[in-house]
Amino acid sequence: MLVMKFGGASVSAPESFQKIAKIIIERSLQDKKLVVVVSAMAGQTDELLELARKVHPNPPTREQDMLVSVGERISIALLAMALERQGKEAVSFTGSQSGIITCENHSDARIVEIRPKRLHEALNQEKVAIVAGFQGMSRKGEITTLGRGGSDTSAVALAVALGAERVEFYKDVPGIFDADPKKNEGAKLMPNLSYADALELAKKGAKVLHARCIELAEKNGVQLAVHSFNDPKLPGTVVGFGQIRNLNMSYEEPTCLPN
Repeated sequence: MLVMKFGGASVSAPESFQKIAKIIIERSLQDKKLVVVVSAMAGQTDELLELARKVHPNPPTREQDMLVSVGERISIALLAMALERQGKEAVSFTGSQSGIITCENHSDARIVEIRPKRLHEALNQEKVAIVAGFQGMSRKGEITTLGRGGSDTSAVALAVALGAERVEFYKDVPGIFDADPKKNEGAKLMPNLSYADALELAKKGAKVLHARCIELAEKNGVQLAVHSFNDPKLPGTVVGFGQIRNLNMSYEEPTCLPN
């Protein structure tokens, strides 16, 4: 069992989905059961938020969640189509269809439970399960979103629920560096990091992995690997290398303050 996560930069254009499909198919030769978490296409969430503000300067958060969650739904459907075109059966799921249950806090919800029944059914049929990141459903049946970096958290939470020991993140950089490689040519790639070091970098502003997903991974001993979607065969960075699996099944904060 493996969870793969593709961010918005990796799905920046329609042709990107065929490229990602090839990476997934190649990975499936090693791991037969694959869950793939996908973000909205690059810039799409911001465009939807801007659209909302053109209609209402301070949009109701419930309706805002309903709107922005569309971005990930577009991505999962397109990726399922791309995989089907290349001969790999896949099925897409929204956050709610995946069984991601959150608190009631619209626009910054926390995952409290995952019921991945439909994912197990798809995996048992040897289909790739494609999940919309960043979103879930409250216990009242409302669509919710997890805030910035929520797709990374979705991927790790699903790994915990499904018993996967590793999440692979495919980014527009070949791993985690000691400085921003886009601004500093002397930045050095760090092949292995502890959770604590990765968390410190995230809190200092590194945007490769969100702090929430690192904390959740550490609680449950889920290994995180960062690879380049442009060259996925590069070694990348592994966070939590050698960590003993710890099945806490602990998701997010037990309480969630209302907006």
